[in-house]
Amino acid sequence: MSRALPKYNKRRVVMIGGAAAVVLSGAVIAGSALAGETGKGNSNNATTKAAPGTVSCPAVAPSLPAIPASAKAEVDRNLALLNTQIAEANKRLVDTVGQGGPNFVQNAILGPLKDKRVATVNRIATAIGRTAAKPQGLDALAPCKLNTGGGTATGGGAATPAPNATKQAGGAAGNAGGAAAGNAGGAAAVGTISCPDVASQLPAVPASAKAEVDRNLALLNTQITEANTRLVNTVGQGGPNFVQNAILGPLKDKRVSTIDRIAISIGRTAAKPQGLNSLATCTLNK
Repeated sequence: MSRALPKYNKRRVVMIGGAAAVVLSGAVIAGSALAGETGKGNSNNATTKAAPGTVSCPAVAPSLPAIPASAKAEVDRNLALLNTQIAEANKRLVDTVGQGGPNFVQNAILGPLKDKRVATVNRIATAIGRTAAKPQGLDALAPCKLNTGGGTATGGGAATPAPNATKQAGGAAGNAGGAAAGNAGGAAAVGTISCPDVASQLPAVPASAKAEVDRNLALLNTQITEANTRLVNTVGQGGPNFVQNAILGPLKDKRVSTIDRIAISIGRTAAKPQGLNSLATCTLNK
């Protein structure tokens, strides 16, 4: 018995040592896997936090002529509004990272911003033109562009986190056949845009203004048609305020600009009609 004990103890030591080695190996493997997952997580976080870029617009003030004293307050107010519009667009750029399709930034941010700038720049030109030569060609300063900076431009012009990519893929699948519940049954229930009639609210149009007024009245109809087309083409995109922010809002800005041109045209040879901008707001009829 006494001679068998050392051999037994030796065998037990070998078995315990082997088990310890297995446990240690498992710990090393688990630690490596955990480190790998942590690395992946950090990588994803880096992508998520990538800057979506900023909106860059041409400066308007340097292109203006001498501003009459009577127009200065209005011009300064609209120049400040141009800066506010850029700040709002930059905020929206951050708030909507990963939303929409590849043209989301252009359609929902840069496009509406251009329309707002056209209306604002036109107000500046009109204010100056009341007592001096009206500056021409300022509309060329309205389009803005996206500077992606350190961000990775992906689809919407900003780094898109993986969860949003999955969400979009799921949305696309849900919209197949126009059956997504969020789309109220798809394109069939998208509705149409309804806008107040402008022509019926105009005073007698001078003969010298008729061609320009008719051209802008036709443009109002074209704008509604384009908005209705976009309504159908963007079913399921964006959040609950997408239609208001990306379609109805920009349409209102376009109509304000067009209606202003109608009023200015009439006002050259007759009393300028007032209050027409109240006709610019449109609604969605389901």
